[in-house]
Amino acid sequence: FVLCLLMYVITLLGNSILISVSVLDSHLHTPMYFFLSNLSCLDIWYTSSALTPMLANFISGRNTISFSGCAAQMYFSLAMGSTECVFLSVMAYDRYVAICNPLRYPIIMNKKICVRIAAGSWVTGSFTALVETVSVLQLSLCGSGVINHFTCEILAVLKLACVDTSKVQLIMLVITVLLLPMPMLLICISYAFILSSVLRISSLDGRSKAFPTCAAHLSVVVLFYGTALSMYLKPSTMDSQEIDKFIALAYAGLTPMLNPIIYSLRNREVKVAVKKFLSNINVSYISLSDLK
Repeated sequence: FVLCLLMYVITLLGNSILISVSVLDSHLHTPMYFFLSNLSCLDIWYTSSALTPMLANFISGRNTISFSGCAAQMYFSLAMGSTECVFLSVMAYDRYVAICNPLRYPIIMNKKICVRIAAGSWVTGSFTALVETVSVLQLSLCGSGVINHFTCEILAVLKLACVDTSKVQLIMLVITVLLLPMPMLLICISYAFILSSVLRISSLDGRSKAFPTCAAHLSVVVLFYGTALSMYLKPSTMDSQEIDKFIALAYAGLTPMLNPIIYSLRNREVKVAVKKFLSNINVSYISLSDLK
């Protein structure tokens, strides 16, 4: 309980601060931080859908969930995870345009385009999650009704089906390929062009400005896609429910917790904005104290 609560609180605080500084600091009103704010929203929703019921179960001692509650938890977890897959590839494209086509960057990634891309990412993740959730919950479930997992994770629920699941597994495989290897391929292509452009920069200062945000994004990509691929595209011979639970905990709690920390440590602009944001809170607190 203490471990999960700590992860949840750090996730809420870190991502909330990142969203706040991106909105309040005018220097961060750029496409990259707009997408980063969306990513932080995703992390908060995803962690809340997975860890909040588990924390409640720890306190109450009850390990039951209603069918509708299970469906909602499954849908939101899938929707947030799927949308994050799309957003990470979009952020890689944003870095590609910013570094490889800096003069055209304000035109290509204008406000209207960014809003449309963000909306398209949310719709894509929500729609694919709806298809997967409906296809699984239409199956006849039998047995003890006990899910061998700490959430209504789709693969764990699928094991309760007492009918042929080959059609559902095919649907999940197609969606997984579209949302994991395909975006990863786009990210790799984007960073191949980025690396080529950075290596052509003659000044050391120019390279030092390009590397931090790219390094932060790549760290998040490796962390997120590494756990996702090990969960949904591992060989059947490596199928282990205990390993799945551990990966799911890292996927739902550890990754969203580390994302804002990675971006803050790797990015000078974010660190300056966070310091300014925290100092403003402190000044406001002191002022209110003086009035009292």
